[in-house]
Amino acid sequence: MAVLDIRDLSVSYSTPRGSLRALRNVSMTVPEGKIVGIVGESGCGKSTLISSIIRLMAPNAQVGSGEVRFKGTDLLARSEAEMRALRGTEISMVFQDPMQTHNPVLTVGQQMVDIQYRDKKPKAEKLKRAAEMLALVGIPDPEARLNQYPFEFSGGMRQRIAIAMALMARPALLIADEPTTALDATLEVQIIKRLKELQDEIGCGVLFISHHLGVIAELCDEVVVMYAGEVVESGTVRDVFHNPAHPYTAALLDCDPGHIKVKTRVLPTIPGNIPDLVNLPKGCIFADRCDKRHKACDTRPALWTARAGHRAACHLIAEKETA
Repeated sequence: MAVLDIRDLSVSYSTPRGSLRALRNVSMTVPEGKIVGIVGESGCGKSTLISSIIRLMAPNAQVGSGEVRFKGTDLLARSEAEMRALRGTEISMVFQDPMQTHNPVLTVGQQMVDIQYRDKKPKAEKLKRAAEMLALVGIPDPEARLNQYPFEFSGGMRQRIAIAMALMARPALLIADEPTTALDATLEVQIIKRLKELQDEIGCGVLFISHHLGVIAELCDEVVVMYAGEVVESGTVRDVFHNPAHPYTAALLDCDPGHIKVKTRVLPTIPGNIPDLVNLPKGCIFADRCDKRHKACDTRPALWTARAGHRAACHLIAEKETA
């Protein structure tokens, strides 16, 4: 069963230039107990997707169509009071920058007690639970650390605390918005390992957003590749990374420094820019930057099946099937 099932979601923003179509017919699922990664360039729609799920959208955002089904019910149809009850309990989130996540004038213990405001337990029990969560994420001497302020912790420890706070209610869905971007490589590995261990223990579904392909490959079970507001490829990490079916995914992998085998002064890039989302091209959204562009790309491709459980929006797949 899918803990999160997004179906044909389209979201736009009202701007002086016209309607900016940030998401168009996005569909994806997060199965129970699985980690699904979302990867793509800046501007591909990752942040808009997150804000749509938790219903914290900008005032000029409009949902044009689609559903965001959480445990079978559409979040877009829920009242604001119902959404407030879900956030922090059944749906939790870890944000990108650990240095900006915590209140600087309150102790870590006070903040971890405050987020348990829905529980009618005594403060002593809440502090005990907070210490247990800090111990689970690898914070040494957790009881004493509860009395410290955020500035007394390193960036890596602050991110661990943020993960502990997000998982304290044992949510059904955890959204991690590039939680390792601000950390160095050593801390990144530690955070990934700890997050995977906690996910295994709690059994929640995780939606993990990242620019880092290596992190996605190491942590996730499935991956969704987004480009300019559309899903262009999805499948298991092994299928997508070992046999990319969309030229954009292949280009992203070629740009990953981990794939560079020969010393070079110039790092590979994808030429061109993301298209204008106010004036969208009529054909394939990636056509202007694609080295495999041909006549069929003048029409918008559907998501074709490259192999079982692996789909990509590219005419090359359809042409292979009909050849």
